[in-house]
Amino acid sequence: MATHHPATLHTHEDIATRFLGKPYAHLDPRTQKVARHVAERLRMAHSAAADLDAAQSTRGMRAADAVAKFGGSWTFVGMFAAVMFGWVAVNAYLLADRGSTFDPYPYILLNLFLSMLAAIQAPIILMSQNRQSQKDRITAEHDYEINLKAELEILLLHEKVDALRLHQWDELLGLQKEQLALLAALSACPCRRRAG
Repeated sequence: MATHHPATLHTHEDIATRFLGKPYAHLDPRTQKVARHVAERLRMAHSAAADLDAAQSTRGMRAADAVAKFGGSWTFVGMFAAVMFGWVAVNAYLLADRGSTFDPYPYILLNLFLSMLAAIQAPIILMSQNRQSQKDRITAEHDYEINLKAELEILLLHEKVDALRLHQWDELLGLQKEQLALLAALSACPCRRRAG
């Protein structure tokens, strides 16, 4: 079995066939991108969600995100409760003071406004959630690429360490042979026998 020195692994084709078990052309585009980045020693880490925001963010999308963020906050819940309580309080005051109200119980006008708010707010929140799902999918794909690149880099490092260890072992064996040869030459030297 032929051993490959890690220094010869410079092309994306070598990385694909040796570590991913397929020719480069048979890999999916994301894996090809990772193999190229490993071969060219390029950095892959970046904010995928921020790239999506910068590239595809329209005014409507940003508005949907803002509405969903505000609609899902305690500030909105507090304001909503205050408006409802105020509505009921004003109607109760008018009923007690004048004997009639602008929206008598069971507050049909208030129910109409609440229904309209829910009808408008629900699709806007769904748009924001769809956008968030798209961001999450892109982030997950980017995380996969980063993890695959890290795994390939670790495999390359293991191979380099193994090659260095094998090279050092060969050097140690060579040094030991030289020392044994010197010892044999010293023990065979006639001047040493006379001194003894």
